[in-house]
Amino acid sequence: MDDKKRITWLTLAFMAFSTVWGFGNILNGFIYFNGIQVIFSWILMFVLYFIPYALMVGELGSAFKTSGGGVSSWIHDTTNKKLAYYAGWTYWAVHIPYIASKGSGSLKALSWAIFRNAETYDTFPTHAVQIATLAVFLVGCFIASRGLNPLKKLLSIAGTSMFVMSLLYIVMLFAAPAINPGAHYVTMDFSIKNLIPTFNVGYFTSLSILVFAVGGCEKISPYVNKMDKPSKSFPKGIIAMAIMVLVCAMLGTVAMGMMFDPTVINESKESFNSYAANGSYWAFQKLGEYYHVGDLFLVIYAICNVIGQFSVLILSIDAPLRMLLDNEQIQEYIPTGLRKKNQYGVYINGIWMVVVLSGLIIVLQTFVPGAAAVLQQLTRLNSVCMPLRYLWVFAAYIALRQHYNTIHADYRFVKNQGVALFFGAWCFIVTAASCLLGMYNEDKFTMVLNICTPLVLTGLGLILPQIAKKEKSSKRETAVNN
Repeated sequence: MDDKKRITWLTLAFMAFSTVWGFGNILNGFIYFNGIQVIFSWILMFVLYFIPYALMVGELGSAFKTSGGGVSSWIHDTTNKKLAYYAGWTYWAVHIPYIASKGSGSLKALSWAIFRNAETYDTFPTHAVQIATLAVFLVGCFIASRGLNPLKKLLSIAGTSMFVMSLLYIVMLFAAPAINPGAHYVTMDFSIKNLIPTFNVGYFTSLSILVFAVGGCEKISPYVNKMDKPSKSFPKGIIAMAIMVLVCAMLGTVAMGMMFDPTVINESKESFNSYAANGSYWAFQKLGEYYHVGDLFLVIYAICNVIGQFSVLILSIDAPLRMLLDNEQIQEYIPTGLRKKNQYGVYINGIWMVVVLSGLIIVLQTFVPGAAAVLQQLTRLNSVCMPLRYLWVFAAYIALRQHYNTIHADYRFVKNQGVALFFGAWCFIVTAASCLLGMYNEDKFTMVLNICTPLVLTGLGLILPQIAKKEKSSKRETAVNN
């Protein structure tokens, strides 16, 4: 590769940063971990989990430079086809609750863009909101079924603008006191006593929120082989990215602390749900007040969010399904019916499976009291389900290290086999424990949903290979009889 086309460590750092980090991570950390106390947890999460995770991904990408199937291909090349199928299934299945949340998210953003307040949306009857959410979801499924992704470019634009606004929020808020010293800012207590969190049930059952926030860096694995001297450049870029994300998390948390008082957030369940659902919009609304521009920043943020949420809805229906069903390595475990395509080249029965599963989650939430509670519940559910796919990353890494002498990699996280296996197992255990603990919730309906959703999706993944097996047996018997 031409040196001019090589990716530098700094370029990789910025690419990874934009892939991993978002404004919602700052908000969720602040709300679920009692304000600025989350700084302590962010530091631990980055040092003990995120950096090893990212460096392991780099080694996997280096070892399997020609594999296009991501985690599923890594599992296939280190273990067997059956486990590769389960890895691919998990990657698809965890998107089911994520898809269900995108309709609610886009409606919430649209409400803020039009009404510019939280009360209008939050006071709508839950059943009415969920019917509208189901309608948005079905429209998204229809567009996906037509083989059209007209919002891909809009998604890229909205995603970039959201990323830029997240950074501008931090910079502009720290500059705000100089522009408008008379505005109201919350006084923060930075004493050691106030910065160390209380390690109670609520703390440990919320850790999945942080794991969810820092996950997904396996998307950058293909770029490790496009670097000059990856053994030196890749870890340098990843550490630079980790520092950038950590600084952004801490500064963003402090910026949030200047606006919101955790005591007010936690004074009641209703208040907590409202901040979880509306905090990001209130943040940009207040920022506009500090700069005397009214709701300008809020409206821009809300419009970007409407476009982004709906675009992600369509792409999340289409892309994971294609990754699962296009994978020739695992075709034998998938029933023929699911691999049926319509005239637009779309796996139409796969779309119908999404309609049933995600639609069921949306319908079940008509029983949740309050539209704000629905969004908070979906955040919890996604924090339990989405990190389950990271388990396969660590399983693939452990399997890779078992083939240390047979599978070559230009870049190695560490040379010592014991240290490598320890970190692989450590990250696997942390992820699994966070997901299991995250299932607990004081609200019984939420806890049942958190437990049943991954169980149902896992059960379905176990059933499909059996259906495919019976299908093959039936074909063999028919062929013999004929």
